[in-house]
Amino acid sequence: MSCAHAHKNTAYWTGEKKYRLADFFDQWWDIYKQSPTEKITPEQYKAVNAMRVCRTEALGVDYYACPDCGEITKVYHSCKNRFCPTCSWQDTIRWADRIKNQMMDLPHRHIIITLPHLLNNLVKTNGKYLLDILFRSASDILKDWILKRYNIKSGIISVLHTFGETKGCHIHVHMIVSWGGIEATTGELKFIESDYVNYDFLKKKFRVKFEDALVKMYEDNALVHGFQDDREFFGFIKQLNKKKWILHLEPPMEVPTQVVRYIGRYSKRACLSEYKITKMEGEVIAFRYKDNKNLDDKGKPKELEKEFHYKEFFPRLLQHVPLKYFRLVRYYGMYSNRSQIPQEYLYKDEENAEIKEQQNWEELQEEKTGINPMVCKNCDTEKIYLYTIFRKRDGKYMKINRKQISIIKKQKVLKVA
Repeated sequence: MSCAHAHKNTAYWTGEKKYRLADFFDQWWDIYKQSPTEKITPEQYKAVNAMRVCRTEALGVDYYACPDCGEITKVYHSCKNRFCPTCSWQDTIRWADRIKNQMMDLPHRHIIITLPHLLNNLVKTNGKYLLDILFRSASDILKDWILKRYNIKSGIISVLHTFGETKGCHIHVHMIVSWGGIEATTGELKFIESDYVNYDFLKKKFRVKFEDALVKMYEDNALVHGFQDDREFFGFIKQLNKKKWILHLEPPMEVPTQVVRYIGRYSKRACLSEYKITKMEGEVIAFRYKDNKNLDDKGKPKELEKEFHYKEFFPRLLQHVPLKYFRLVRYYGMYSNRSQIPQEYLYKDEENAEIKEQQNWEELQEEKTGINPMVCKNCDTEKIYLYTIFRKRDGKYMKINRKQISIIKKQKVLKVA
């Protein structure tokens, strides 16, 4: 039996979303997992179970009441799983607000480096090892190029994505690269005044660096592969050399807030936004996506719809569940040890100086709706905590206090069927 519960009467916390991904999993997951089209990993089981119990009675409901009139507010607990669409989005917002004040006060560029699809199977079978090489190679070629050309120590924030618009395997890294940094000789904060970048040079440097690390893994017998011999492997490398290694740069953005908000959409969020789901009918789900190869009369990608049967949709989506303990966001150069950056060189967001680093549920709801759910609308009195109720697997309810919550929540999320 699954530990999930149906998501009902939850409009007050779901906003304007028409569909919830958890509802589709609630309907078809228990059937699909009996005869999956692809192997389901423990992390995928965990992610699905977490998403299905997120903000349901299974993870607990805090009850608050107005001491004057008795009006009740129920607060459903979240799963905090990186794959959950709702939790990952709120995590992204908090990360973006926090990190901008730890960045140097100079322009930054959004840069994307993509692996050829020919490498997809090798990445899937070698997991974090090839993804580590991707992170390291992408950051090294940029910070080394900036240091050699401008004598500047730059800072880089890198975010891994494994999916494209239609949620197929499309492995690439988004980077926030400081367009300037600490001058290596004088220690001064220095801008890069030119926008010039030798694309072909950087793409070749990245390809060579990645392939060198790949060859070393092969020669050290550390690479999991299906090549019959050296000739077949190096023939594969020759094929890679003929493929396009994509490097894309956006123009410099002057204020760190702009670039962080921009790339924040790509950082910790789940791969499918529930706002893009257009249909959940029977065994079929559909979502909107941008077709970058099909442009409108303004040169922007057209928005199309993609439809999948659950047997195809589940493995397509679940291949993007993050690996256990794998860091999707990494810091390089000056941003790998931000304490070395003089405070006077950091960006100061004077407009939002009073924003707290961490927002709780109450603050997020007030920011979104303009109403504080913890203040009684009748008496204008602050509500007080009463107790927490969990729905157990046998359907019975259990009332507990806050001290017992963390242990029970962990058991609920980790339990796989």
